[in-house]
Amino acid sequence: MNQPVTIGIDVATAGVRALAVRGGTVLASAAAPLPAPVRDGRGRSEQDARSWWPAVKTVLAEVTGELPGRGGEVAAVSVAATSGTIVGVDASSEPVTSALMYDDRRGAELNREATELGADRWRRLGFGVSATAALGRIAWLAEHVPGVAGIRHTPDLIAAELTGGPVAADWSHALKSGYDPLAREWPGEVFDALGVPESLLPSVVAPATVLGEVARPVAGLPAGCPVVAGMTDGCAGQLAAGAVTPGSFVGILGTTYVLKGVTEELVPDPTGAMYSHRHPDGWWLPGGASNTGGEAVAGQEHLPELDAAAAALGPARVVAYPLRRKGERFPFASADAEGFVSGEADEVGLHRARLEGVAFLERLALDHLRRLGVTITDPLLAAGGGSKSPLWTRIRATVTGLGLRVSPQAETGYGAALLAAAGVLPGGLTEASAGLGQGVLVEPDERESAALAESYRRFCTELHTRGWIDDELFAVAQR
Repeated sequence: MNQPVTIGIDVATAGVRALAVRGGTVLASAAAPLPAPVRDGRGRSEQDARSWWPAVKTVLAEVTGELPGRGGEVAAVSVAATSGTIVGVDASSEPVTSALMYDDRRGAELNREATELGADRWRRLGFGVSATAALGRIAWLAEHVPGVAGIRHTPDLIAAELTGGPVAADWSHALKSGYDPLAREWPGEVFDALGVPESLLPSVVAPATVLGEVARPVAGLPAGCPVVAGMTDGCAGQLAAGAVTPGSFVGILGTTYVLKGVTEELVPDPTGAMYSHRHPDGWWLPGGASNTGGEAVAGQEHLPELDAAAAALGPARVVAYPLRRKGERFPFASADAEGFVSGEADEVGLHRARLEGVAFLERLALDHLRRLGVTITDPLLAAGGGSKSPLWTRIRATVTGLGLRVSPQAETGYGAALLAAAGVLPGGLTEASAGLGQGVLVEPDERESAALAESYRRFCTELHTRGWIDDELFAVAQR
């Protein structure tokens, strides 16, 4: 396999990370910190956008310096970043504002207006405009900051530094800015009503599109190296985990639980719990993020010992929904949802019940997608810190009835490197992902399947009784 060397850059909240990848193998990596966002407690969240490029240059120089050809062999580079972070720029595409971060809420009221203004469009997309959507912040900048001549997302600024001029945005980073990936247009009726001129908005292309070339040698990258459109951090991580073709899904068990996958057609969700990015090849990437997950056992001491005791215990006698704070967003949306434990248990029993509770939530997410008509192939891919627990992975496999294949690579920079390769390979993303490692396959434990199935039914009954899941989902879950 003659795979190229590509570099993926991950601009996260706390720092920048870059990976050089070839044929599924990480050749070099580097990281550099970023200044912490400034949050004022009143909904504002900002970061110095001018800090991104120096950090990117630092990691690029370190990564290319570790390659045999000192970077001369790099065939393409791509950038992935947080979803919904935007910056106002002047006519020269230089930042004139701080970065308004993904959790900045100053556009909340404008987002509520946008929800009504674009109701038909959002309904077709199955997309809800949240209080923190970048769309509202764009309108806020247009109204409150003189001198703003354009809006850029994080990768747009980095790519412009590499190419020497403005570039298009990709439709993944543009989604929460209001871009309609189905109609492939900005929602003119919404922005016109909010007073946002079309000239502020960047042109938009598919991820894996070549945006331009490195204008001059920089940080080890050769002049002429293609700069390829990336995707948001979550989408890039999904691709890195191996969920690339229709039917493939990955359950990412980090601090929260995230389910993401691929469908051939757009599947709108009337409940608003799931929404879809668009795949570089025109397919769709449905998914959602829960408010619980690995956080359920965070802070527990002696986790390996607890896992061993919980494995010996077997299925818990109590049922737990280990939500740490009020409110759930996926696989059901309820502002009133709260964690619970039905019954009493000792420390080991409660630990086991919490592991099972997250697995039940994963099963409910799969059932929710199935009721929408989504096909999910076996095995389910698994990623995130929680997937490093053999016990938890086995419980998840048994509860879902699917094999779980733990992905060896699921980080954002790796996914960005895949997108860079997709931009220069004739077979696109399919060819670029051919070298992905398979990972360990964990099969369901038939000895525990009946007990866990019964506990799952009890779990869903508790949710339904409290009015958090509807009759249809409850019926699907009881099958």
